[in-house]
Amino acid sequence: MKNEDELHRQQQIDRYLEILHDSDAAPRTPPDFERTTADLLIECLEQEGVKYIFGIPGEETLDLMNAIEKSSIQFITTRHEQGAAFMADVYGRLTGKTGVCLSTLGPGATNLVTGVADANLDGAPVLAITGQIATDRLHLTAHQYLNLEKVFEPITKKSKQILRPDTVPEIVRIAFKYAESEKPGAVHIDLPDNVAKMPAQGVPMRRVSPQKGIASYKDIERAARRISRAKRPLILAGYGAVRGGAAQAITDFATELHIPVANTMMAKGIIPFDNPYSMWTIGIPQRDYINQIFDEADTIIGIGYDIVECFPRKWNPDNNHKILHIGNQAAHINKRYQPEVQVIGDISDSLYEILRRSERETEPDYALAIKAKIQADHDQYENDDAFPMKPQRILHDVRKVMGREDIVLSDVGAHKMWIARHYNCYKPNTCIISNGFASMGIAIPGAVAAKLVNPDKKVLAVTGDGGFMMNMQELETAARIGSNFTTLILNDSSYGLIKWKQMEHFNHHCYVDFNNPDFVKLAEVMGGKGYRVEKAEDLIPMLKDALAQDVPTLVDCRVDYDENMKLSQQLAELTESAQTGK
Repeated sequence: MKNEDELHRQQQIDRYLEILHDSDAAPRTPPDFERTTADLLIECLEQEGVKYIFGIPGEETLDLMNAIEKSSIQFITTRHEQGAAFMADVYGRLTGKTGVCLSTLGPGATNLVTGVADANLDGAPVLAITGQIATDRLHLTAHQYLNLEKVFEPITKKSKQILRPDTVPEIVRIAFKYAESEKPGAVHIDLPDNVAKMPAQGVPMRRVSPQKGIASYKDIERAARRISRAKRPLILAGYGAVRGGAAQAITDFATELHIPVANTMMAKGIIPFDNPYSMWTIGIPQRDYINQIFDEADTIIGIGYDIVECFPRKWNPDNNHKILHIGNQAAHINKRYQPEVQVIGDISDSLYEILRRSERETEPDYALAIKAKIQADHDQYENDDAFPMKPQRILHDVRKVMGREDIVLSDVGAHKMWIARHYNCYKPNTCIISNGFASMGIAIPGAVAAKLVNPDKKVLAVTGDGGFMMNMQELETAARIGSNFTTLILNDSSYGLIKWKQMEHFNHHCYVDFNNPDFVKLAEVMGGKGYRVEKAEDLIPMLKDALAQDVPTLVDCRVDYDENMKLSQQLAELTESAQTGK
């Protein structure tokens, strides 16, 4: 009588022959029955250069976990699948390489959805891998079963299920091709439990990086003529320029042609904020000083601009601007963003070619005068000692502590608006803001990934108390893997951004207030160290000390969000003054 191992081996052979019956892909040599589909999948990920997988193990991913353990890939066990997806998201943003997250089937998979959607809309390359029930039950109502290929389809560029071992190399290569090609985004692979166990042959496919395109010289000539003739051109730089590595090209282009540059929230640092032609950031809901610069401009040069970052209605409400679009892909369709010329190709190459053909000597005095007002508005809060602290002062202090290449990750909430407006950058990707999908809860898991990618840089997660509590469990992950970043909580015991909106619309607020735990003690029980700011002068020394620790740290700072409505009133008066000419 055959023993249990022999029976299992025969079952593998029978299943293998069944799957490959009448298939052109059937191997001519006997399969290696010690090597499973899961093993082959992980080998393909190694071939693609994957260093980390973020996720939570599950029953339907046992074979994948076994394969990962034998590989060169480091598995980061998280405390929630959403945290895993956000880690993969930020890893993809910072490296340009595909971040990988993994979950089991059912609720594990649906917990990935928010982070995967965030990556897809914000243009971060991410691969989500999910476990699934065995294929012989896919047609039934089964425990924890969802059609995950369909679930992920609307929030990814590609969603594929592996049904045959021999298709793994192609499916993985397709996934990475789509994840990393312009515009980058999320992809999904679903692996049924029984397929993961099947014997597999084949080898990983050769990795091929996306090729840079070259723009049409005809379009370059047309763009150069229009830029040379424009009276008041203004550059609007988006995150596509960051992904394309075009920061130096934009800085040279703007400086030599004397063209002011506004950036979206996601493109902060694309030109150093202390460059005279940097007009800082557009994107907060209210009409700000920078909107006046757009009002005065006659030609908008969108460089790597994606309408998902900042809707054209915010800066082109009357649809009266001439528009040029320079990017790695064609402009999106929108009635307020209809370019007269599109230069599609490698952004840096396109800019330098246009620069060689353009002539401009006139200084943008109109923009420089408005920028002086922006600077004065910012500077008035630098030494404000009020407590709870004004958000403007907090961000002045943060800027003094963080180096030019250190990384701030903003969560989503009222503080994001203040970071967009008051935290200025010297380099791209030194201030990470989710502003396509705009997901609360991204900052702490994002900081875990940022520290893995940049262990020698200071990493600061800035979050409200609402966003902090959504994924604060990943502080344990950080402590466990030795990720020593700092979290700065702007604490107002409220969902501050929604309160701000309610006050603007109805002049009262409801259902937005809550109580908080002791954040300092929470940091300590998570394996880190906590600080509590008691007066404005505490913040800088506490941040410096926190960022120097070898464990995750947390700084709890009360914030005065009465400044929210004060800003709304100030900007409303600014708009009225501009319209009346007073």
